[in-house]
Amino acid sequence: MTVLYYLVLILHLIACFFLIAVVLLQQGKGQDLASAFGGGGTQAAFGPRGSATLLSRVTTGLAAVFMITSISLAVLKQRETSVLDKIPASASPTPAAAPTNVLGQPLTPTPSPSPAAPGAAVASPSPAAAATVAPAASPAPSVAASPAPAKPAASPTPKK
Repeated sequence: MTVLYYLVLILHLIACFFLIAVVLLQQGKGQDLASAFGGGGTQAAFGPRGSATLLSRVTTGLAAVFMITSISLAVLKQRETSVLDKIPASASPTPAAAPTNVLGQPLTPTPSPSPAAPGAAVASPSPAAAATVAPAASPAPSVAASPAPAKPAASPTPKK
């Protein structure tokens, strides 16, 4: 099966290179200056043509070989694993980015005040928990907005 795959691959590459060469050797329908500027409108795209030349027959044959070898290569190599199949299942996805505000600073959830029972003592965080708390973000640098240039007042035009 591997030998057949490589034989079809070599045939495919040869057909590709010859197809490129044959297409480049062909002369276009309108090779005059008028057709460059849209003057060749009398020739319809699917209109009457002369007899098929050798180059057009070779182009058709090579295009057929190209299509057949393309499909054959896809069928012969369908048992190949994907790049995604090689990723181990235990790999964890990357964590999502923390949400930020308009200025790009991370958003910190604001604790909602809970009503404390009268006379209940509020527990203070332990020193270990206080060490893990991130320091408060510094306030955003103030961006001094430059005032818009004043437009000169429109002077009334004299009527004549």
